[in-house]
Formats: sequence, structure tokens, C-alpha cells
Amino acid sequence: MQKEESGKSNAKFLDLRVIGMNSTNRKHWKSLVAFAVMAACSFSLASAQETNNRKPEQAPATPTVINLWPGVAPGSEQWKQPETALGSGPMQRIVNVRTPTLTAYLPDPAKATGTAVIIAPGGGFVFLGSEKNVAEWLAARGIAAFDLKYRTAQLEGKTEAELNQAGGARFGAQIQNHALIFEDGKPGIADGIQAIKVLREHAQEFGISPDRIVFMGFSAGGMITEYTAVNPDVSARPNYAAPIYGAPFPVPPIPKDVPPFFMEMAQDDNLAGPQIVAFYDALKAAGYKPELHIYEHGGHGWGMRKQGTTSDHWLEEFYWWLEANGLTKPSK
Repeated sequence: MQKEESGKSNAKFLDLRVIGMNSTNRKHWKSLVAFAVMAACSFSLASAQETNNRKPEQAPATPTVINLWPGVAPGSEQWKQPETALGSGPMQRIVNVRTPTLTAYLPDPAKATGTAVIIAPGGGFVFLGSEKNVAEWLAARGIAAFDLKYRTAQLEGKTEAELNQAGGARFGAQIQNHALIFEDGKPGIADGIQAIKVLREHAQEFGISPDRIVFMGFSAGGMITEYTAVNPDVSARPNYAAPIYGAPFPVPPIPKDVPPFFMEMAQDDNLAGPQIVAFYDALKAAGYKPELHIYEHGGHGWGMRKQGTTSDHWLEEFYWWLEANGLTKPSK
């Protein structure tokens, strides 16, 4: 796929703008931004809990890293801040992402199903984590998993303290200007679309079927999932979509031929929950039948850490949904 062609399709898609947002949407958007601030502060603790609470899977061979764009990603040619990792190990988060990639976790060929899952982590489009544990869990079950590192808002700063402060200021700016979170998300959405194109183009190399691509995203990554699924370019949509406690801000128009949706949220998610329901309702009103799981407890951003709630089993339920759609066995 040539860079110019990709740019055209993305430009068409990204014409979706924040218009006609009512007071309810503005309130929910402010709530999401407020969560992002808290998430930035608690990311390290959650990651550590996640590592301790889940039984490690058998790791596949050394993962392959794929650059999504030839050269500089379109729209970030003038970005100057270096990509920086804050923290280390399972507590690491990245800021100033400007080189988007996919990290491939491929299954044992003897177990391979031909299904691929693109995984977009959360972080409010300011900080970015990793869903390596989810990817390894899926790969151990024969599903090729691709951890998406997408572009984030550019922050000024040289030290970790300065970058954390700049991240907090960015969230504050989003509160003052509600359209900014969508603007910050545009590069990540474009990267999500490009990831689908890259996997389809190189499906044979990765041992996957081009018509069995699932897009899964968490929180802000869930918003990327939803916008890729309603991309006007049907050829660049995923075949299945699974936003996990992720909501689109604003709810986009629902086109024809939207892929099947699997959605999960907790009833006590007062941050993104109402907007998730609004998106679900929009899909229903357009004639689709999305699957939505609403857990009694779980909050927002639970990931793979155990909380003693039914939301602890979200990944198994996602797998059962894949199974119900014939995606856990090789296609005939």
C-alpha cells in the first residue's frame, strides 16, 4: 500500500469531527478525561497487580516488530519530541509515540487458527501502556496477537517529572477544550486503520486469514476500535470489533456493513460507561445486534488484574465470543 493512497483513505475517515455534541456528551467526555488523569497516576500499580494476579502464559518466540508506515507516519513530520519510556518492566508507559508499530505474538504453527487480534492499549492518547499479557494469552490459544503502539499527543519535557507534568496539563487542556481529545486521538485512529491494512497485505506471511481480523482496544484504544469499525473505507475495517471499557467521543454516525461487536463494561464505570451505552444504542438503532456485557462491579481500566468480581473473567468471555463466531479453530 503506497503512502499516498493510505493518506487519502485516512483523510476521508478523519473528516468525522466533533460536531453537534450535546451537554450530556460533554459531561461524559469530561468524565473520561478525569479518568485519564487518574489512570496516568495509577498505571504503574495496575500493571504490577496485573502481573501478579494472572498466571503467566507460555511465551511465544521472540516477538516481531512491524513498522506501520514507510518512513515518517503521515501528519507527524514536524514532531520533534523523542519517544520516551517512563518507568520500567510491567510498570512502563510510553509518551511521545511517533513511530507506530505492531508487535506480533504468533502462536505455535501446530495450534494456529488463522485468526488475528489487533490489541490497542489505553492511556488517554497521552500515555501508552502495553497489553503484552493479553497478547501472550491469545497466542497460547492459537490466535495471532498484535500489540499496537499508536501515536500519542506530543508532550514537552526532558525528565520524567516534566513529562508527567506535561501529561497532566494536556488532560487539563482536554477538559477546557472538549474537541482536543478527538484531535489527540486522530493519529492513533489513523494508525489503527493502517494496522488493518498492513495485516491484510501481509496475511500470508503471518499465517492469518485476511477475513479473520479482530480489533480489540481498551479505554482510549477502545475508541480507536470503534472508529476503525465505522471507517467509510470498508476494505480497511476489521472483520470483528471488541472495545473493552472503551467509548467513542463523540458517538460517530453508524454506516452500513459494520462488523460484529463484542463490548464489555462495568455497571460502576461512571467515566466511560454512559457513553459506551450510547454507542451500543446507536448500533441497535441502526439495525445491528452488538453483544454487550455489563458487569456489576469492576470500575474502569481493570485490564487483567484480579479484583474478585465477575469482570475478572472478561477475557474468557471474549474467547467464548470468538469461539461462537468460529474463530478459535482453523477455517475450513
